[in-house]
Amino acid sequence: MADFELPKLEFEAGALSPAMSEETIQYHFGKHNKAYVDNLNALVKGSRFEGLSLKHIVKEASGPLFNNAAQAFNHAYFWCCLSPAGGGRPEGDLAKAIERKWGSYEAFVEAFKKEALGNFGSGWAWLVRKAGGTLDIVNTANAGTPAQEDQVKPILCLDVWEHAYYIDYRNNRAAYIDAFFEKLVNWKFAEYRYNGGPFEYGNQ
Repeated sequence: MADFELPKLEFEAGALSPAMSEETIQYHFGKHNKAYVDNLNALVKGSRFEGLSLKHIVKEASGPLFNNAAQAFNHAYFWCCLSPAGGGRPEGDLAKAIERKWGSYEAFVEAFKKEALGNFGSGWAWLVRKAGGTLDIVNTANAGTPAQEDQVKPILCLDVWEHAYYIDYRNNRAAYIDAFFEKLVNWKFAEYRYNGGPFEYGNQ
């Protein structure tokens, strides 16, 4: 199996500006994300995981290999959750599921924001679909990812590591979360995932 590659962004580096600047994309994608993928490729060589899929590595590995594999997965998923035409509201079955769980879209956004703000230190905030179809909001610390669990399906995620927002928002994570929902969130991708669409990592 070929080396893992950086995912292909579906937008130009400056296309999310001003909500997410070109400089942020250059550092976040071009340096942070690239480092995780480079480290993953170096660590997997000669290990029992060489030649296996990223999802298999995420589920079975530990230590530095897990950290870099999970961060490669999390970032690839995160980029899909952003769009230059982002913002707005979900539609269809996902919108109905959100209203069933939280009562309204506004209540969901407040609940998600509360969880994302409450993620102490570095990590990720996720909208997930659990076994049976119910939605939930979960935080994962550091490189933690719902991709470790067979019965939990990621729908939407937000990177709340400081490198995701510090250039544009400094320490104001709340403003970053607001910008995500107002201008960046890719509900079409989230709806695709909720309705059963697969997510495969790049060249895997």
